[in-house]
Amino acid sequence: MEALNRDAWVGLSAQQKEELLRGMVIHFPAGMQYKGLETFERFGQRMETGVFSYEEQRFVFVPGDWVTLGWDRWQDGMDKETSADLLETVSEYGVEDVDSFLSSQMSPVREVYIAPMLVECTNRSLGWIEVTEAEAIAQENAYFAEELEKFKLSDLNQYELHQEFRLVRQGEAVQIFWFNEDLTLEYLIEKEIEAGFGLLTENEWEYLYGGGCRTLFPWGDSFDYTMKLKHFGSLKGVEGIVDVEAVPDLSLFEEDGRPYDLELPNFFGVQFAGDPYNYELTLDVSGNMMPKGGDGGAMICGGTGPLVGFLPATAVYYRDGNAGELDWEDMIDYMNYRRVIRLNDLEV
Repeated sequence: MEALNRDAWVGLSAQQKEELLRGMVIHFPAGMQYKGLETFERFGQRMETGVFSYEEQRFVFVPGDWVTLGWDRWQDGMDKETSADLLETVSEYGVEDVDSFLSSQMSPVREVYIAPMLVECTNRSLGWIEVTEAEAIAQENAYFAEELEKFKLSDLNQYELHQEFRLVRQGEAVQIFWFNEDLTLEYLIEKEIEAGFGLLTENEWEYLYGGGCRTLFPWGDSFDYTMKLKHFGSLKGVEGIVDVEAVPDLSLFEEDGRPYDLELPNFFGVQFAGDPYNYELTLDVSGNMMPKGGDGGAMICGGTGPLVGFLPATAVYYRDGNAGELDWEDMIDYMNYRRVIRLNDLEV
């Protein structure tokens, strides 16, 4: 067990890691395959770890650790640009104490042990299931066939009938997604347990996103204005602080073909949605839903600009204080989740 904790893990040779990782496979669901070692490096953290494959989905081994999570004060403090941007934005809403405002948006500081685990690299939609055209027609929806034909003849890239079906153009093909209106959290948990998986806890999610960092963002206390962000594009070349009241003018941004920065694999090899309109499902200590990584777009829709608008997707310890007021049926429309296998019972 000790060898699977971060301090011990980083001290192992590549051969020792390979032996441990290959030996884990027998404890995983049938069909899980070990693919080899890969090294991931980002935000000043680096990890050589094992990559696995299961039903065409990538998983990575993440070592365990004792870490401090939550946020209530700065480690290094903001730079002048971030500080001025943040103060200008929140003062429009009557906020005078920036530090108190930020602290109220974050999870509390606590010391926790995160068990070693195998984690799905990307998350998946909770409320939407991809189906074939034949499966969709079998649903006998009154609008589907007609809307599908209209979509095929149109120039649209995406069309959605709220909480019924979604059409996405992929070259010459059309992906069809059906809303999973009958899904419950209890059923999801039960289904994944039967398959040999669990769902992330809030503590695990914060560890995966920040690696135990004590800064506001995974990369530090200041915002990175060189990023390319969904809904804004690339911020490169924009002079000064973004006008927090303006709707983003994409003509001002250089669309350079880069991927969105927040979607890139981090130091554990884990990828996140990087979109404040989305949530990722995690569970609190009582097993209740605790959405992370977004706020349903509440702040960005208010014209707050990239810093505050993306705070739910960039601040490691952000909690959406309004999530408890939303119904499950509303949440799963823009909720994602990923599977995990905890390895705290393995003897190595």
